[in-house]
Amino acid sequence: MSNWTNASACAEVGSCLEEDAADRDDVDYPVHLFPLPVLTGITATCSVLFVVGIAGNLLTIVVVGKYKDMRTTTNLYLCSMALSDLLIFLCMPLDLYRVWRYRPWRLGDELCKLFQFVSESCTYSAILSITALSVERYVAICFPLRAKVLVTRARVKGVIALLWSVALCSAGPIFALVGVEHENGTEPWRSGECKATEWAIRSGLLSLMVWVSSVFFFLPVLCLTVLYSLIGRTLRRRNENPAAPVSSRDKSNRQTVKMLAVVVLAFVLCWLPFHVGRYLFSKSSEFNSPLITQISEVCNLISFVLFYFSAAINPILYNIMSKKYRAAACRLFGIKRTPERSVSSVANAESLAVWYESSGSK
Repeated sequence: MSNWTNASACAEVGSCLEEDAADRDDVDYPVHLFPLPVLTGITATCSVLFVVGIAGNLLTIVVVGKYKDMRTTTNLYLCSMALSDLLIFLCMPLDLYRVWRYRPWRLGDELCKLFQFVSESCTYSAILSITALSVERYVAICFPLRAKVLVTRARVKGVIALLWSVALCSAGPIFALVGVEHENGTEPWRSGECKATEWAIRSGLLSLMVWVSSVFFFLPVLCLTVLYSLIGRTLRRRNENPAAPVSSRDKSNRQTVKMLAVVVLAFVLCWLPFHVGRYLFSKSSEFNSPLITQISEVCNLISFVLFYFSAAINPILYNIMSKKYRAAACRLFGIKRTPERSVSSVANAESLAVWYESSGSK
């Protein structure tokens, strides 16, 4: 993840490990961001998430690209999110290298900038995609007739292209924000660190990027909360109206609203520690408080795992629960599906899929 804000904090609270202070000039000895048992646990967890995330997101892209009936407007957004998450996982090895060998960084200044830019821009793209998808679902559920005219595949493709452009431009300052910094009076190959530059901190660019990152989190959360509240109210009114025809979607409205609450909660829980850690680190230099710095590090440690957990869980939350997606995956692997036992036995599992596929937009 592009955790450019936790750089240099480790030296203040002693979480970076060094076997012997006398060996600090030993060029073969790496400085770690966290204790070795913690690093081992993080690496093992991230390795599992890597396998699940790569397989799940690749499967999403292949299924949507291969089968024409899967290229709905909803699935186009999901495919964009899968691409974002896939690129995030491709940056994971460099991120793990960085926490295992924080100093010296020997992979070059360009790679230091590039992998954090890719991670940051893909993060923004995923957040924008889930927000745009929620807006589309709101229109489809609350204004179904208007949605058939407004929501088309051509327009959705244009929106996705716009979202990626906004994400790439918003992450552009990363190239000026991060770089390989060296300690004064030491050889570059001994002490290089991939982190936020001193110029970025002094110029206020770091604070600006923290603000931009926070906007990309809190504004979508506010938008998602409002949209899901309106969707829930619409479904509730339909259920309470005796004159309105009862559809299969309306029968599962309560479970649907619960599933939407889980989606929002998972989004908030996965990203809140990340932004709290960034904010605290940006303020730690002002207050000069070791406690704030230490809390920032704990938040960064938790958010490191949650960052990749969020990217790995997306295919499960948005695709695996869809009966249509499962059927396409079975076709892809040549697996014969067993007949469904009953509608009631799978109603809960299919409730989110009903919400996604209810508009019927292609």
